[in-house]
Amino acid sequence: MLAEPPLGLYVHMPWCLAKCPYCDFNSHGLRGELPHERYTAALIRDLERAAGPLRGRELATVFFGGGTPSLFPAESVARVLTAARRLLATDASLEVTLEANPGGMEIGDLASFRDAGVTRISLGVQSFDARALRVLGRIHGPDEARAAARAVSAAGLERLNLDLMYALPGQSAEEAVADVEAAVVLAPEHISQYQLTLEPNTLFHARPPELPDEDSAAAMQEATAEALAAAGYVRYEVSAWARPGAECRHNLNYWRYGDYLGVGAGAHGKITRTEEGRILRTRNFRHPDAYMQAGDPLEELTEVAPRDRVFEFMLNVLRLADGFDTALFESRTGMPAGVLAPALARADDLGLVEACGNAAWRPTLRGLQFLNDLQILFLPEATDS
Repeated sequence: MLAEPPLGLYVHMPWCLAKCPYCDFNSHGLRGELPHERYTAALIRDLERAAGPLRGRELATVFFGGGTPSLFPAESVARVLTAARRLLATDASLEVTLEANPGGMEIGDLASFRDAGVTRISLGVQSFDARALRVLGRIHGPDEARAAARAVSAAGLERLNLDLMYALPGQSAEEAVADVEAAVVLAPEHISQYQLTLEPNTLFHARPPELPDEDSAAAMQEATAEALAAAGYVRYEVSAWARPGAECRHNLNYWRYGDYLGVGAGAHGKITRTEEGRILRTRNFRHPDAYMQAGDPLEELTEVAPRDRVFEFMLNVLRLADGFDTALFESRTGMPAGVLAPALARADDLGLVEACGNAAWRPTLRGLQFLNDLQILFLPEATDS
């Protein structure tokens, strides 16, 4: 039977100073002044609409993503958080993350975001190598990245996350490890490390740079993982490392198939209706102008069919180093654990998962390395067979 999972709130702020050539997110290069007043008002209307049926539910996390949310004044963040607290139950432990880019970050701005309620800053550093940053189209340099990270600590925010990428054009394993070592010196509580991939509808996809081959990328991943572990970080998700207790709770809720409201241009949401036995997905109008002009910005509302919940759950939870237990699967999907048995047996035979206690499973290191191969074993056509 479906149980009510934790609830998060994702707030999309879609503007950047410049669009990076590898980015496939719904982001737009800023032309002219940022329409922060209009957009903030639209966010609050959207939140009031989306939260209306959820009165009484407790909000556990908020994530301001983009785009570059730090382009917005702290007042905009404060107004959205005030509306969230008015509409939903919250407590002092509410985790509030704000994505930011290093260029132009100031201690004064960060202190204002802290006072607005932000508890975690996620800095999109990507690399500490000046050549790599130029190739990636980033507008900051290594010194700005270091200064921004130190400013976060000086401003008294609870958590700092640094985003890194590896397998960059022309990058060696030694250079990838050097990026990790440069990040560790800054003592962030959390480091995210993603492999650069060429996504459709990006400049890099249209004009591909020469990337390290598959074996070289795997060697970089292994070498950087060793460096992160040696520095005391624990890998809790395929691309996420943290000091114990500093994991990103908002992202953990995604990976455990929790619920989340999505407000903002192009934002997606997932809501469980336990009384109806339904799981719903939402999607807003993608373009910021269409979003701000719409009386109701919701463009699509769909129900997740029971047979599709298996893949959705496994697509997320198999990213976690600790895996899952079957009780969580049953409560989050409303499906009997027995439907997993054939695919789990195949994954076990292939060395991609392993039992880790009573009715619990986790991906092996091989499973994390070949995550796509593991996840497709749980597609509906595979689990139906």
